[in-house]
Amino acid sequence: MRRRVVITGMGVITPLGHSPAELYASQLEGRTAVAPFTRFDARTMPTTFASEVKGFEFHRYLKDTSRYSHCGVNTQFAIGATKQALEAAGLLDEGKGDRGRFGVYLGSGEGAEDFPALMNSVGVATEPGASTADPAKFCAAILQVLDPLREAEVEMHTTVGHLGEIFALDGPNIACQTACAASSQAIGEAMDLIRCGDADVMAAGGAHSMLHPLGIAGFNRLTALSQRNDSPRTASRPFDLTRDGFVIGEGAGIIILEELEHAKQRGATIYAELTGYGSTADAYRMTDPHPQGKGAIRCMAEALKDAGLKPADIGYINAHGTSTQANDSAETAAIKAVFGPQAYNIPVSSSKSMLGHLIAAAGVAELVICVMALRKGVLPPTINYQTPDPDCDLDYIPNVAREKRVDHILSNSFGFGGQNISLTLSRFRD
Repeated sequence: MRRRVVITGMGVITPLGHSPAELYASQLEGRTAVAPFTRFDARTMPTTFASEVKGFEFHRYLKDTSRYSHCGVNTQFAIGATKQALEAAGLLDEGKGDRGRFGVYLGSGEGAEDFPALMNSVGVATEPGASTADPAKFCAAILQVLDPLREAEVEMHTTVGHLGEIFALDGPNIACQTACAASSQAIGEAMDLIRCGDADVMAAGGAHSMLHPLGIAGFNRLTALSQRNDSPRTASRPFDLTRDGFVIGEGAGIIILEELEHAKQRGATIYAELTGYGSTADAYRMTDPHPQGKGAIRCMAEALKDAGLKPADIGYINAHGTSTQANDSAETAAIKAVFGPQAYNIPVSSSKSMLGHLIAAAGVAELVICVMALRKGVLPPTINYQTPDPDCDLDYIPNVAREKRVDHILSNSFGFGGQNISLTLSRFRD
């Protein structure tokens, strides 16, 4: 028989809270973290706001932070979330369990670029009045100012390596970068490692921050970000007719996945069971999803089949729900294709309406919200929903949280490049 996988710990560092309880409470209250940039002066950019992590104190999660002071905030957030999750699972002590059977799988975004060093070097290499920099002068200048330790942190694998070292996790150590689907893919792949017997416990999730000039400029060039600068708090409006793009955010989340018998033998608290995983590609375009949700349809169907669930079993869908025209209409079409007439009876909501889009960390933060909803019996709303879109005609839990006990939840994460991940979460029954 296939080994069952349960969730025994969770941790998050997000713009709406630095613990699962804080994040979930903020969602139920309909709070938003979206506000004007404070990280840098964005006045000349088309988008001047984001969803930033505030009040994060790295020293609370690590005794000696000096060794990791060169790391980007993505890694620091990941360390904070991992420590929370291990504490919740009772696995922080290095002596607990066989660490060779305990691994890490992270949906990891790139670290912070050294923007000042880059721009200063461009300036040094550009003659007055010239429109381009001299490559030789640029290379000579930037070699003098780049910090090799900081540059290593730009690579995606460094964060997951740090987590293994800090917390003595000696099992599989893997990073993936599948854009907005990354942390959900990490969770699904980590579940499969446990199912097939390659690990007993996995810390899985994601971490990302693109709140720097290059990150924001890139998404602006793709016309993906909302430009509602006159009203940042209402800018993220998934499924609303007037939506004009997503709101970028940052953060990290980690869940502890554990083989059921392993968890029971040590008396662990079991929060929920991870029961299904679907993964597909649109094979369509770099950014836009397939208009009819071709890949998303197969992805959701695969997750249900993997879990042994019927469409009628799903009581709530946490949508990818980015607040872009293309995503929200395609996701709605895909849900209707998979669930048929039943789609109109399933509450659907987007956590991104309040949280913003945490890119590689989005899926894990949303799955943590799903675990809390499963346990507490209250579903988070989609805020800023005012003008219905004829192409988006499902029950999006508009503006106000809803009490409803559910036994099975579907969580969607769809990424640039056409990556699609769906996870099913179920109430644990022995």
